Amino acid sequence: MADITHLPMEQLQDLEYCIDSNPPWAETILLAFQNYILILGTSVMIPTMLVQAMGGSDGDKARVIQTLLFVSGINTLLQALFGTRLPAVVGGSFAYVVPIVYIISDSSLQRISDSHEVNLITWELDSLKFTFREVCSNALAEIYTNNASYTRSSNYCLEYTDSPGLQPSLGSFFKLGNCVEIGIPMLLLVIGLSQYLKHVRPFQDIPIFERFPVLICVTIIWIYSVILTASGAYRHKPNMTQISCRTDRVNLISTAPWFMFPYPLQWGPPTFNAGHAFAMMSAVIVSMVESTAAYKAASRLAIATPPPAYVLSRGIGWQGISVLLDGLFGTGTGSTVSVENVGLLGLTRVGSRRVVQISAGFMIFFSIFGKFGAVFASIPFPIFAALYCILFGLVASVGLSFLQFTNMNSMRNLIITGLTLFLGISVPQFFNEYWTTRHGLVHSNAGWFNAFLNTIFMSPATVGLIVAVFLDNTLEVERSKKDRGMPWWVKFRTFRGDNRNEEFYTLPFNLNRSVIPNSSICIFAYYLNSPLLIFQYALIL
Repeated sequence: MADITHLPMEQLQDLEYCIDSNPPWAETILLAFQNYILILGTSVMIPTMLVQAMGGSDGDKARVIQTLLFVSGINTLLQALFGTRLPAVVGGSFAYVVPIVYIISDSSLQRISDSHEVNLITWELDSLKFTFREVCSNALAEIYTNNASYTRSSNYCLEYTDSPGLQPSLGSFFKLGNCVEIGIPMLLLVIGLSQYLKHVRPFQDIPIFERFPVLICVTIIWIYSVILTASGAYRHKPNMTQISCRTDRVNLISTAPWFMFPYPLQWGPPTFNAGHAFAMMSAVIVSMVESTAAYKAASRLAIATPPPAYVLSRGIGWQGISVLLDGLFGTGTGSTVSVENVGLLGLTRVGSRRVVQISAGFMIFFSIFGKFGAVFASIPFPIFAALYCILFGLVASVGLSFLQFTNMNSMRNLIITGLTLFLGISVPQFFNEYWTTRHGLVHSNAGWFNAFLNTIFMSPATVGLIVAVFLDNTLEVERSKKDRGMPWWVKFRTFRGDNRNEEFYTLPFNLNRSVIPNSSICIFAYYLNSPLLIFQYALIL
């Protein structure tokens, strides 16, 4: 029996580069460009959906994509330098789509008739002056959300909250199915190169198939899709198939400017609507929960210790600043940690922080020089969908790996884990189907309230968190401390609880030795983020 025992492992051992170790420079640059290619999927998809819904042109869409990439690059650098310091890419969030669609469809905005006025207020920053009571209320709500997601009073809530890829991967397969002749070959090629041929090293001693599966596979399938388009394979196909498969339908290369430097308030001065601001707050809560899960997964794939509460609060504080920058620049959505880029750490077995920092440079460069970035942004989305099926699934399995520290022979733990997983997938899918056909399951006279609840319950990570926290803190709590894995988590609750934390999470430029104590920074991060919640812009038709 001793030969088949697998002891719990705090850190993964089969990864080659950890958070502080770096590949050779040529490898690092290629890996960084690979991260940039991957973030393009979300950066193109979100503006494509929203700008078209607002009646914007292809030129408007190209500008929004450039702006989103530019701000994502800045936010990624800020997070890697001063936030959690994990190799996590910060990009656009789909959680904001529901409240933004509510804002777009607001009947009070349909009465604007002057075209010049419409252009001025198309994308604007919503601001709201809080009374002291409102600020404190939102601060407390945010503190509770953060504590519930990372202090792990609910321990196997971790296995789902750290697995934000389960339900999105299902949606990715639907997108892949829109063009199976491109999506399926991409899916099989990535699996074949990264898993079955990963030990094949045709050039010197570099595992190119394991390190660069995204670059290699995207290039091959992209050329294949160009050939299919040029040969007329989609000439008489339905419109949806042509949009998904053809490489000449995005119109980004022709409409993108050669040079554009995004700047704050480029869409006009801010406007205010309290209902719109409150609707946006639901997306902020969801993005914080999902980002916390992604931080945990990134730490494991970067061979780091689980980030303590202080580090996570620091990251969430800087994410608040990221949301503010999104609103000021008008990116079309808010910010969250890119789950697909976290999965890429495991696929390439490289968790280097430097790779992510250089990828932020690529985002900024190609967003400023629009024509060059538009070439890569014209990759058909089924190619990205195939990648997401693998990468979301990998992140989900990383979250499940935390179950090794709980007693999975306990019926209590099995019941909670099963309900968390099942309801976390089923409830969001149920809400999503109602939203696409009937504009949401929640119907009341207050549109902002409908958007708020629909956004919350369409998030798998948030629903899973709610279910797990409730069950774990109400079922046989006192009798099950050891079964819940609480002794293992104790040493990771504080920054000084593990001597490895300083190596992974200490701020650069000796900022940890500043006159502001760590506890003060933690509190400052919490309360700084709270008023930033309401600095969300509204997309107005």
